[in-house]
Amino acid sequence: MKKIIAIVSSALVLLSCDKFLDLTPTSSVSSHTMWENTTNAEYAVNYLFTFLWNYNAWPTQLGLTESLTDELKYTSYNFNAMAYIPSYIAYGSSTVTAQTYDVYLGKWGSLYTNIREANEALNYLFTYGQMSDDDKTRLAAEIRFIRGFLYFELVKRYKDVIIYDEHLEEISKDKAVSTEEKAWDFIQADLNFAADNLPVQAQAHGRIDKGMAYGMITRAMLYAKRYDAVKKAADKVTELGYSLEPKYADGVAKSLEAGNREAIIQYTFSAGKGILHSYDATYSPGGDFAVLDMKGGAYAVPTQDIVESYELATGGIPDWKKWHASTTDTPPYALLEPRFQASILYIGSPWKARSIEPYVGGTDGWAQWKTDKEPKGKTVTGYYLKKNVDESFDVSSAGGSHPFTLLRYAEVLLNKAEACYRTNDADGANAAVKAIRSRVGLPYTEKSGEALWKAIVQERKVELAFEGQRYWDLRRWETAHLDYPEGLSGYKQHGLKIEPEGSGFRYSYVIVDDYDRNFTSRLYRFPIPESELSSNSLIDQYDEWK
Repeated sequence: MKKIIAIVSSALVLLSCDKFLDLTPTSSVSSHTMWENTTNAEYAVNYLFTFLWNYNAWPTQLGLTESLTDELKYTSYNFNAMAYIPSYIAYGSSTVTAQTYDVYLGKWGSLYTNIREANEALNYLFTYGQMSDDDKTRLAAEIRFIRGFLYFELVKRYKDVIIYDEHLEEISKDKAVSTEEKAWDFIQADLNFAADNLPVQAQAHGRIDKGMAYGMITRAMLYAKRYDAVKKAADKVTELGYSLEPKYADGVAKSLEAGNREAIIQYTFSAGKGILHSYDATYSPGGDFAVLDMKGGAYAVPTQDIVESYELATGGIPDWKKWHASTTDTPPYALLEPRFQASILYIGSPWKARSIEPYVGGTDGWAQWKTDKEPKGKTVTGYYLKKNVDESFDVSSAGGSHPFTLLRYAEVLLNKAEACYRTNDADGANAAVKAIRSRVGLPYTEKSGEALWKAIVQERKVELAFEGQRYWDLRRWETAHLDYPEGLSGYKQHGLKIEPEGSGFRYSYVIVDDYDRNFTSRLYRFPIPESELSSNSLIDQYDEWK
């Protein structure tokens, strides 16, 4: 899901069934006592579960990675994260230093801190654990799932990395990087162990389960280009009974407790327990605050560019040329497919017993990019985010509590589609794409070659929009440096300025960037931080950053 979600409570919870995991602090308990029996060891492992949320909520320090693509625009012109800095980074100026990229995009230090914690947990489990062999194996599988996930997040950012395992006595200040291939071997071994030794969801009692492991294999091995592993794991996920929810919106928003069969990894919060997030307060429409005589929300808003990626409900992209100038004709919002309706709020959208008013003088309001330095809830594009925003959220409350789905069956199908395409299995790829489109009532004709690849790319963009995937997809395909729409260079983001006129409205095409966006090729991996370079004599900066 998805960069920045400011956390109101530090106690976060992973839910897979019907109960919360107890994250009671354990720092005052000795390692021997903590890992001696199953109950205590489970408490210790629970803390590691928070890493899943952290790197989905905070994949970078600048804001949601969607803002580095054509999906989302942060509205404030202040030079801060979740404001102008995402645009500044996306412009890719030659004056942006390696240190700046490290600060706002990198996660080297935090990932290695968490990897150390996972390795310590695994070491202590086998050093002090007195539980049954079955419990010990299951807990080891949970820890190795977390470690595999952490190394996946590291390798997708940096490629060649330093590998540490649970043999703590072998840790040294100076250690060289491995090859990327060896790192993927390490990740695959951890995730395979997890898949082989974890229980199914119904028997996991809210803990990490077999479906999570197989689902994560499909994601990680897609990056590793190990396509046979992707296909095998995807089939295992299907065999476990996961499926697409009949309604697209339910696949993302419906809780596991309510019977969501599409969600594979879902993070759940609780207002009653004070376990909250601030996503709703950050991205709700400004009118939600205005009706209470407050200002806030809408830190980032969808762009006209992503709106134009959606098809008509009957299939095919509408012709938007008329709205690339100025017109009083109403855009074809009502005619667009269900995924658009579930993801983006536009003028007239029903919302909280009112209609969205993203126009000049409207309850939600419209602001001029750059001129209105702090829009404070007004949109600069004519749109607001709907996906993952809770319509029932009270903006005057302490925080939101609706669940976040971090990995779902639709992604697994798309991962399989790509793996099938890469292994010349057009039938398998077409079947997966057709399933995705059929759920939202869109027609599909089987394709081959380049046409099939374009269909897969399109479905990943639209199906997974605002779920934190597109930026990383374009990086791993190594097409991000290409000109838009194939890549992330040579374009500006756009919106519609909406003004009342007569009995209707005037829609004017506006630019919401200062400069053309530019993805520099060296960003296919992020730079190693200076702190690591200065403390480790066996490591050198990657060639592209020297």
